[in-house]
Amino acid sequence: MNRSESLQQGRRALDASRQALDALVRRLARHVAREGRVDGALVDRFQSETFRLTQLHAQVQAAREMVAYGERGELEALLALAFLGLTVQALRQHLPELALRLAGAGVGDAAAGPAGSTDDGATAGATAGEGAAFVARTTSDAFHGELLAAIAARQSFGADGLDHEHHLLQATVRAFAERRVRPMAERFHREDLLIPDELIRAAGELGCFSLSIPQEFGGFQERPDHVGMVVVTEELSRGALAFGSLSTRPEILAKALLRGGTPEQRARLLPEMASGRKMVAIAVTEPDFGSDVAGLTVSARPDGVDWRLNGTKTWSTFAGRAELIGVLARSEPDLGLGHRGLSMFVVEKPAYYGHAFTYDPPDGGRLSGRAIHTLGYRGMHSFELTFDDFRVPGANLVGGEAGRGRGFYLQMEAFSAGRLQTAGRASGVMQAALELAFGYGRSRMVFGKPLDAYGLTREKLARMAATVQACRQATYASARLLDAGQGQAEASMTKFLTCRQAEWITREAQQLHGGMGYAEEFPVSRLFVDARVLSIFEGTEEVLALKVIAPAMFARALEA
Repeated sequence: MNRSESLQQGRRALDASRQALDALVRRLARHVAREGRVDGALVDRFQSETFRLTQLHAQVQAAREMVAYGERGELEALLALAFLGLTVQALRQHLPELALRLAGAGVGDAAAGPAGSTDDGATAGATAGEGAAFVARTTSDAFHGELLAAIAARQSFGADGLDHEHHLLQATVRAFAERRVRPMAERFHREDLLIPDELIRAAGELGCFSLSIPQEFGGFQERPDHVGMVVVTEELSRGALAFGSLSTRPEILAKALLRGGTPEQRARLLPEMASGRKMVAIAVTEPDFGSDVAGLTVSARPDGVDWRLNGTKTWSTFAGRAELIGVLARSEPDLGLGHRGLSMFVVEKPAYYGHAFTYDPPDGGRLSGRAIHTLGYRGMHSFELTFDDFRVPGANLVGGEAGRGRGFYLQMEAFSAGRLQTAGRASGVMQAALELAFGYGRSRMVFGKPLDAYGLTREKLARMAATVQACRQATYASARLLDAGQGQAEASMTKFLTCRQAEWITREAQQLHGGMGYAEEFPVSRLFVDARVLSIFEGTEEVLALKVIAPAMFARALEA
């Protein structure tokens, strides 16, 4: 069977399984809808089933991107076929169980099949048979060997699918990360140090903080370029996760200023951010409110033309070193307003380099911070911040008086780009782990043979290579949608998928290293603990699945 025929078979197998998934999603969507709209309270009654459906839905979206990717060449076809096989296998395994669980809860009829398919028996049987044959072929040891041989022959994990402009950007940033970032990554991690200013200045000169800022404000942007943003983030994260995260916070604040800031705010702040002369932190999460942004309680009280902030924020990454902090605070005392009572402020402060600081501005009040010690994601320090009657000039309310009560909307739109950047960070961490796993598999001798000569190792490496490329292609696809002014749900879905897979990829890379993988002297141990944070920040996977992805997935199902 040639490449084209194999891809056609894979497409048919995926389409058949996807139709079964879509039917099951429609069944649950009708059950959780009231008057044609998704009811969140009803969705919460089926959290476990909904979470698993969103997992499968996200994987299918990535697999669909891989179908087109497979047309690029022989290696790309093998990677696509491998991921298609894994996806069809997952659907065939989990959909019948989910159908039974939903039927047991009074949603649909288990006798109707895994997802209530209306295909006639002969067609369904033929499709199931072809799907089983496809999975058997693409998960076989012979297929894994073929894929790994193609990777070795090309000395590549497959084409990225980028255009010439983005390839040049990728090469430039990769060279910088290899030369300047990666050699220092272990020291950041083991000694819990801040990224040094000389590296930040070098990244600023390279343009790493200016991709989303228009040229009129000192940035590089001529048009929306989320693909470029993802490429830069991925390459920097491949060197060190913390360094790849440096551009996320300026990205979030820049988008808020561009969407809702005053002309004066944009002119004063954006050039400083684009150059890296002023670093940025974001303060949203509170001790009692994580992803439930609408419940935030840190208060902003008017004081003449200015404002006074009171309360505590937590998990504000880089807040000590940053000179600018975007703070989401409750400017309207009526708690019943929920997210409509939130405004966004820009707090300006000196840079502090330690694990704790206290800032007493001339006009009174106090801002204090302490670093939260973490098992990974070091190099930036995440802070708990306490505002005690801290004065913020009225000019630093984003949007001025017109921005009162709009902070949630400004922040949430920017978070879509932040989530996509997190997917790029996950791709960078995964790629670094994949390279280490392949290198160790070739060099490590076990019972007289290289580690990668064993079937189980070949299976792991093949699955890892296919999964990393699928996550990358899904991330690029979501970036192109954001460039077109769409793809908010897709960005969350991509973040959900790639961050979960990053945990598995780094775990398998560490496992292949055996005892050495548990030693801090091997970088794979750092990648493993770094990957763990990805499913937590920028929206936990549970909140993304149940509050962002599922409502969009169910709404589309109701429209179909």
